[in-house]
Amino acid sequence: MPTDHRDAAPTDPEGSPSGRAPPLPPVSRDSRLPLVFILATLVIDAMGIGLILPVMPDLIRDVEGATLAEAAVWGGILATGYAVMQFLFGPILGALSDAHGRRPVLLASLAVMAVDYLVMAVTGSIWMLLAARVFGGVLAATHATAMAFVADISRPQEKAARFALTHAAYGVGFVLGPVLGGALGVFGPRAPFYAAAALAVANLVLGLVVLPETVTRPLRRPFSWRRANPFGAIAHVGSLPGVGRLMAVLAIYEFALYVYPAIWAYFTPLRFGWDTPMVGLSLALFGIGFTIVQAGLIRPILRRLGEDGTILFGLCAEVVILTTLGLVTSGTFGLILTPISAIGSVAVPALQGLMSQRVSADAQGELQGVVTSTISLATVLAPLLMTQVFYLTTREGASFHHPGATFLLAAALMVGGVLLYVGGPRGRAAPG
Repeated sequence: MPTDHRDAAPTDPEGSPSGRAPPLPPVSRDSRLPLVFILATLVIDAMGIGLILPVMPDLIRDVEGATLAEAAVWGGILATGYAVMQFLFGPILGALSDAHGRRPVLLASLAVMAVDYLVMAVTGSIWMLLAARVFGGVLAATHATAMAFVADISRPQEKAARFALTHAAYGVGFVLGPVLGGALGVFGPRAPFYAAAALAVANLVLGLVVLPETVTRPLRRPFSWRRANPFGAIAHVGSLPGVGRLMAVLAIYEFALYVYPAIWAYFTPLRFGWDTPMVGLSLALFGIGFTIVQAGLIRPILRRLGEDGTILFGLCAEVVILTTLGLVTSGTFGLILTPISAIGSVAVPALQGLMSQRVSADAQGELQGVVTSTISLATVLAPLLMTQVFYLTTREGASFHHPGATFLLAAALMVGGVLLYVGGPRGRAAPG
């Protein structure tokens, strides 16, 4: 079994007693099956979300007897409740996986995911639907714990590329999910929820068979509420050398990029005159572009530019793309640009790779929990700003009428991310 030693910062007093990172978990780097399981889990997780998106308005109207506009309001409440719970509980589950292992947390999250989808499939109450979403957000540990597992089984130089594979898996799921959800929707708004539950159960069975535990006794550390609550966890992880600035850059990136889900379905019909099928096609093209970038292009980019150069390339590409979308008026050019715009996404796995190298081996779950909370916080706050700016710059009688103003705002935020990144020490962390 091959062994190596990570670059790792010293642990805090509540971590390793020696003050140094514990040794790597005994998982064979040659074993592909656990990584395949993790990627399948993320595909199914994203497919589950994509499956229910096309039919969620119909389900809410069926349950509540609401109009489409009222269903949209409830859909926002459900999404916000889910994101808030992910923000609050992501670090808790990350800390639990550091203390008790990745395997039980991952398998429990799959089981809860299946139950969550089944409850939504059978419920006749909007409040039960809300409770299911909130409960699902509390225990949605799949992504953070899966990323911690990938960090456990990866050498430092492999981390960014393997994190990119996890993002590619999400991209595949987001492409396949809406297509399958729309097809199953002909059988009624509840059918995709049963399908999502079945996928989760199938992957749970696979995990029971093939998933090893990577957090062995030398790597375990006691659960601490100081690190587990989101604010304490963010403060602790952010205090590690270089990690706080990288986390801030990630937060700005995620906040700015939420311009797409916040206003894309409203911006493109107004700016380009697209109908609903064209909007759906553009989203599918972006998903395909995203998958190609994460699965294929990022490795040669990392080899050529390194993690530091890849981050700068991705951030600067986003500035150019967001500015262009804010100014373009041609629907044809907008559609061509949509899959190309995914190239900037190389910044995220490179950022995650650097942060993972700067955190000790027994704190990978905590780090990924903080990453989950950071992204969740962006999904809570960004829509409020983005939709309000879009409304103020497109409403009748607006003193400044510009449908692309929200993209220009996102570009300005991304410039701030570039300045923050280049304003401090960059590159790979030295061993602690």
